[in-house]
Amino acid sequence: MRPILHGDVSSAARALLMVTPDAREVVCRRVIREAEHADRYRRQTGRVHPLWGNGSLMAAARKRPLADEPGFDDPDYCRCFEIVLSGLVEHHLGVARGFAE
Repeated sequence: MRPILHGDVSSAARALLMVTPDAREVVCRRVIREAEHADRYRRQTGRVHPLWGNGSLMAAARKRPLADEPGFDDPDYCRCFEIVLSGLVEHHLGVARGFAE
């Protein structure tokens, strides 16, 4: 996956706001996997992945409907942001241990 910036996390959180709360962790893991696959594809072919973009988390998230960005005074958005950050930590721990894709 390409380097992760605030906008990447924000886009992913906005995508999570569009799904039911019980589906958010699954969708988050899926978006992270899609970004990884897209980045691998980009590095191997020199082209943007046709479905998931350029390998950034933002590009993968933006392939889904996004909610308008609320502020951090919105508890639901904060929870989605937290899910994305936790998913990234889990992903990076898996990569470090050799378990990620």
